[in-house]
Amino acid sequence: MDQHTRTDRLRFNKLQKKLRRETGAAIADYNMIEEGDRIMVCLSGGKDSYTLLDILLHLKKHAPVNFDLIAVNLDQKQPGFPEQLLPDYLESLQVPFEIIEEDTYSVVKRVIPEGKTTCGLCSRLRRGIIYGWAEQHGITKIALGHHRDDIVETLFLNMFFAGRMQAMPPKLKSDDGQHIVIRPLAYCREKDIRAFSDLKQIPIIPCNLCGSQENLQRQAIKSMLAGWDRQFPGRIETIFKAITNVSPSHLADTDLYDFVNLTGSLAEGGDLAFDPPAIPATPAGLEQDPPLAIIEVS
Repeated sequence: MDQHTRTDRLRFNKLQKKLRRETGAAIADYNMIEEGDRIMVCLSGGKDSYTLLDILLHLKKHAPVNFDLIAVNLDQKQPGFPEQLLPDYLESLQVPFEIIEEDTYSVVKRVIPEGKTTCGLCSRLRRGIIYGWAEQHGITKIALGHHRDDIVETLFLNMFFAGRMQAMPPKLKSDDGQHIVIRPLAYCREKDIRAFSDLKQIPIIPCNLCGSQENLQRQAIKSMLAGWDRQFPGRIETIFKAITNVSPSHLADTDLYDFVNLTGSLAEGGDLAFDPPAIPATPAGLEQDPPLAIIEVS
């Protein structure tokens, strides 16, 4: 084995252990997988869902609970879609799978004007098909490949464009109460998943809808966060930690906290609410972050 191959092998093993550890922690923290679960792993043909399947297949062999996996891909009839690539790959893994054929591509292209964002309609159509198949086949959990970066990006998308503080939860009950959606990669960074999939040489299938739209709002948010990550390493992790550490009494949502009927008297020594927020000391050698500039995204 030459040195280059040995270096890649060591890097791959390190990434694999890290991703498995983080996925296991997320599954445990949110009780994502239980005894007897029949889990549908949604495969898009992208690096995230391939990595998710790889980790869950390993977990199935070593977890203290028994559960079944079935990989499901929605063939949306995109032109040039390599129909045999996924079946060949999944057969090589000896994992049960299903390819659902629905021509949502034509629907999206017919309904959405040229140049407009296709993601909203496309995701709604996919979700309806996936939920319907899951209900028909006794699926207890639907596993998606969203990772930590997706969750943080969604938080800022909702804040900037919808005026809502909302991200992607690691575990979600559908609006109709019929389905449980899990995101086992919630603690994993996209850069680790990308490096892992590159080293594993996973057969990526590009999307001709979302993948062809470069000026999406999500791309602008992704670029903003990537800049922060380069300039201030650890910021993405801190933002994600904030999502898991919410203080409703220190926000302003009257549905989450009863501000209207809040009463009380001033305690001796005053109230911590009047004190400045506690900010960790800047580590030696690092400059304090400058004030955040207003970010313009289109």
